[in-house]
Amino acid sequence: MSLVDNLISMFWDVTPIAVVLFGFQIIILRQKIPHLKKIIIGFILVWVGLTLFIVGLEKALFPLGKLMANQLTSSNFIGSDRLGWGDYYWVYIFAASIGFATTIAEPSLLAVAIKANQVSGGFIKVWPLRIAVAIGVAVGIAIGSFRIVAGLPLHYFIITGYAVVLIQTYFAPKNIIALAYDSGGVTTSTVTVPLVAALGLGLASTIDGRSALIDGFGLIAFASLFPIMSVMAYVQIMKFLKQDKK
Repeated sequence: MSLVDNLISMFWDVTPIAVVLFGFQIIILRQKIPHLKKIIIGFILVWVGLTLFIVGLEKALFPLGKLMANQLTSSNFIGSDRLGWGDYYWVYIFAASIGFATTIAEPSLLAVAIKANQVSGGFIKVWPLRIAVAIGVAVGIAIGSFRIVAGLPLHYFIITGYAVVLIQTYFAPKNIIALAYDSGGVTTSTVTVPLVAALGLGLASTIDGRSALIDGFGLIAFASLFPIMSVMAYVQIMKFLKQDKK
């Protein structure tokens, strides 16, 4: 698709948001829209910015993620033709690194962290929350990559993971549970998803006996699940350290 085609496509993607917001303001609330000129300029910037961002992902990040997966799993790089899951340790390191880096760069996580800091009166710090979520994504993507390499069923990991989340939920401070669950959702956004999906499909397509459809997908689920654990673990550890100091 050309840049013009992407602009047109993104326009129709953004338009429903504008219709709902302006429609409720004018028809339901029957209030004038304050600073209308600034809001229109803002929508135009969002439209153009998202278009350029998506084009950048399609032209650079998505192909690069797949290329890295292909290179890291090649027998030339690993140095052996008979490969076991333990020989792919560079894949796990790369998966963890890319999971951490993309999460730190995720704009939706930054927005949630800033709001959490504001509504908590500064109790929840922006950077510690972002790092806790990023660590969770890094661990999740690394484990998800191991699952693809080893050829293990996805549901074993997901069921076990959510069992751990349920146990953590019971013991975690009640005022952090909702934020922890939301943290899992904000990680699967514009920056993280293309690279993680490319990594999963790249691994599945280059490792013998793997199906791109069955094994390649599902990696995003790990990016959503493990941040819930890491955020609750972070708060529980901080609470324990404070009690220990007293």
